[in-house]
Amino acid sequence: MNRNQNITIRKAHLGDLPVLLKFEQGIIEAERPFDPTIKPDPVSYYDLRELLLSEEAIIVVAECGTQVVASGFARIKAARDYLDHKDYAYLGFMYTGPSFRGKGINTLIIDALKDWALSKGLTEIRLTVYEDNLAAIRAYEKYGFKKHLIEMRLG
Repeated sequence: MNRNQNITIRKAHLGDLPVLLKFEQGIIEAERPFDPTIKPDPVSYYDLRELLLSEEAIIVVAECGTQVVASGFARIKAARDYLDHKDYAYLGFMYTGPSFRGKGINTLIIDALKDWALSKGLTEIRLTVYEDNLAAIRAYEKYGFKKHLIEMRLG
């Protein structure tokens, strides 16, 4: 039996904005312990409305029945001039509701984002994750992502 048989992945729309804003706050709450430089609340990472309306980005959601339970986005970003690709797909906004974690939903989200990236002619796909977020790193490595660059800070 497929553990994802009741999960549907679809493109998000403006009507999803209230739940997407809650997911964003869930991401911020989860990432605060990894980053002391995140501003105090209220804080926002993304302009979700802009991403929903953009031709250069897509937000997808996972639904279980009529409940939106997970999200992710891909957006086209320009690569640095010295790289062998002009543009790439940057993935972010990966969130799965607590009671739906561990069911492979994030894999379905990434599959959909990867398909979108390929449809845009993008073969390079990147994301960022906090070094100490070991659970997320394991999940992305399981999918096939490899560690590539470490950003360092002094402060």
